Order: sequence, then structure tokens, then C-alpha cells
Amino acid sequence: MTYPRESIDLPEDQGCLRWVLGVPLGIIHLLNAVAVTGALFAGPQAEWDHQGYEGVAAMCFVSVSLSALGLLITVIPSVRRTMGLWWFAPPLILGLTAYIRGATLG
Repeated sequence: MTYPRESIDLPEDQGCLRWVLGVPLGIIHLLNAVAVTGALFAGPQAEWDHQGYEGVAAMCFVSVSLSALGLLITVIPSVRRTMGLWWFAPPLILGLTAYIRGATLG
């Protein structure tokens, strides 16, 4: 079958293209989930634990940065068209969770 123009949207390329785009996004979201988990469950031990507060704040910053990176990659039109809109959910949920944790840290 011939197509009038060569494009990234050829039906036979969708499966391979989803893997090429999905694996890096999946790795970014996995690292983001680890950062959020660290921020949520590895909190400071008491008010005097300044290193604990700084560690949680750093993990929140890493998570929000990874969420922004995931959103920027997903917003690219060819990625959005190929992967679908549900790929916006993980960085939004994880980024919002990290932001709330950082804002309520103390």
C-alpha cells in the first residue's frame, strides 16, 4: 500500500514507535515515582532534623522536575498523537503529590 506522503503516522510504524517513545517515558515516570515515594515515606524524624527536611525538599524538587520533563515530552505533537492522552496522567499526579508534600513540609 502506498501513501501520498511519508509520515511518522504510518499504521505499520505505530507499534514500534510506541515502544521507542514509551520506554523513555516509562523510565522517567518510574524514577519520578521513586522520588515521590522517598519524599512521602522518608520524612524528618523531628523538628531538629534539618537534613531530613532538606532531603524531602530535594526529593520533591527532583519529582517536580521529572514531572515537568515528562509533560514536555508528552506535549510534543507526534508523541501525543502516538501515545495518547492518558500519558499526561502520571506526571500530573506525581508532580501534584510532590508539590503538595513540599508545600506542607513545614
